[in-house]
Amino acid sequence: MPSFMKDELKKKDEEKLEEMKREIDEVEAADAAEDAADDVRAETSEGSREGTEEAENGADDPVKRAEKLEADLAEKDAQMLRLRADFDNFRRRSAKEREELTAVVTQGILTDMLPLLDNFERALSAEGSDLDSFRAGVSMIYKQMQEALAKNGLEVIDTKDKKFDPNFHQAVMRVQDPEKEDDTIEQELQKGYMAKGRVIRPSMVQVVSN
Repeated sequence: MPSFMKDELKKKDEEKLEEMKREIDEVEAADAAEDAADDVRAETSEGSREGTEEAENGADDPVKRAEKLEADLAEKDAQMLRLRADFDNFRRRSAKEREELTAVVTQGILTDMLPLLDNFERALSAEGSDLDSFRAGVSMIYKQMQEALAKNGLEVIDTKDKKFDPNFHQAVMRVQDPEKEDDTIEQELQKGYMAKGRVIRPSMVQVVSN
């Protein structure tokens, strides 16, 4: 076989081989593309199933979210109504207890004052009493009144040798006294009283102001 024919056959064989290689590469590329497409389809299908499950569970369902919010709101409203009812009951019960306590305290004070009323009536109805006997009777009544009021929490505000304190005293007059410091109480004009530690009437006093 002439050499040029051998060269021609060799060239054709090489071209055929290259063509076969290209076809193989194309097939492999097509297979790879198909595999990739299958992977994408599988992922898409899985995501679709998950989305469907979430939708079925109501995770992203606005209607179900609205229903849940309405249920929560209804529960809060019911709780608020219960609290309001409890508060109203407590307020009514407290008002009733205050009324009962006031009645008991008033009854106790009046009961303690009844002996004073009795003694006043006896003193006024006594005939032929001399002045000394009358004074003794009034003195006894005064002492009983002090004891009854003290029993119910009344206290006298002390002003002797005290400094003026606007929380307990009311200055109605200022006087000079070189022997005493300023703001010293010079004289008590009217007694002041406290009840259970609270001032119910301040003492009316003269205050030193040099």
